[in-house]
Order: sequence, then C-alpha cells, then structure tokens
Amino acid sequence: MYTFGPIAAFIDVLSTVLAVLTDLLTPLTGTLLAAGAAVIALTVIVRTLLLPLGVAQVRAEKQRALLAPKLAKVMERHKGNPERLLAAQREVYAEAGTGPLAGCLPGLAQIPIVIALYGLFIGAVPGTGELLSQTFLGVELGATLAGGASGNVTVFVAVLAVLAVVAWANRRYVMLPMAEGTPGAAPPMFGALSYLQFTTVVVAAFVPLAAGLYLCASTAWALGEKLVLRRVVPTPGG
Repeated sequence: MYTFGPIAAFIDVLSTVLAVLTDLLTPLTGTLLAAGAAVIALTVIVRTLLLPLGVAQVRAEKQRALLAPKLAKVMERHKGNPERLLAAQREVYAEAGTGPLAGCLPGLAQIPIVIALYGLFIGAVPGTGELLSQTFLGVELGATLAGGASGNVTVFVAVLAVLAVVAWANRRYVMLPMAEGTPGAAPPMFGALSYLQFTTVVVAAFVPLAAGLYLCASTAWALGEKLVLRRVVPTPGG
C-alpha cells in the first residue's frame, strides 16, 4: 500500500514539510519539543486542508436527519415488500436531491491522505528513519510502549490518556447522538460498536510515539471539528 506511487510520493512531500516545520519550531520550542510539535503541527495543517470535506459530511448528516422521519414512514409502510421499499426510499432521496452515500464520499476522499500521513509516522517507507530517531521530551519518536521504550514513559501515558478521553467524548457527543437520529437503528448493537472508538488507545501502545502523537492530534481535531461544524453549518433548506 505504501509503495503505491501516488501515496509514496505524497509521503515524501509530507516528510519534507515535516523537516521544515521541525527547523522552524526548534528556535521557538527547543530541541526537546520541536520534533513532536512538528508532528502535531503537520497533522493540524493537513486536517485544516481537509476541512471542506468535513463540511460536506456534516451537511449530508443534517440532510439525512431531515429525511429520517420520511424514511421511517416508508419503512413502516413497505416493510413487507423489499422491492417497493427500495423504490420508495430512492424516491425520498431523489426529491431531496441527495443519496444514501452522500455523506460517505467525502470520508472516502480523505482515506488516501490519512493513510499517507499515518505511513509517514510509522516509518512505513525508506527515508523516514531520521524522523523517528528524533526525540520528544526525551523519548525517540520511533520508540513504542509495547517495545519497552526507554526514557520518559509518562509521555506514553499522557498520549494514551488523551486518546481515551477523546474516544469517550467522541462516543458520547458524536456517535450516540447520531444513532438516535438514525431510523431503524438497533441501539444496543450500535452502542456496542461505538466502543470501537477506544481501539486507538490500544493501537497507540504498539505504534511509534510519532504515530501516537498523530493519533492524538487527529482524533482531537476530528472531534472538535465535528462538534463545531454541527453548530455552524446551516441545515439544508433552513
């Protein structure tokens, strides 16, 4: 995957940008923090560039919420006739000028970029060794907690704590409210699946510190972005 031409080339670009950010931040933060701060800064820059896709996702989410009552009625009316149910659902989406996958496409568009960014921080391609040999608060960015990292273990504990808090907040304020507005959803099943948010905590224990910092910055940004956009993006037709 990481050897795929476009992704490998993008990782090279990200690596160059990261090196520049590290050099720029060193006079401001000192060598103790510069490398880790650069990882977080690069993550924020990329997530900011992806903001229009986030807006599109929230807009589609609000559109689905508006259609939820109509879809629930259609489901109840045609629950014994799958073919008629599918046709009626298509009519509802067509009248609204949207589709059931409208909110998925912006998310899919982000995947190659997120893969490249994550690949950079786990050292998935040659040439990233210099990045992972740098330190953040005395810990090499290439060190892992599961690998018995030497240095300040408190750094890893802090990373895991931040990820746990973000996962809890994401489940509480994003996932569960979304389930409540989904017609036909099975709350117990969805509630169980919503705990998958906490897998980032497990992952962070096994990946390099650089990837852990990336996960902290990326998930925290995604949570904040979703909560803010839900307030500021207007409801379609509103």
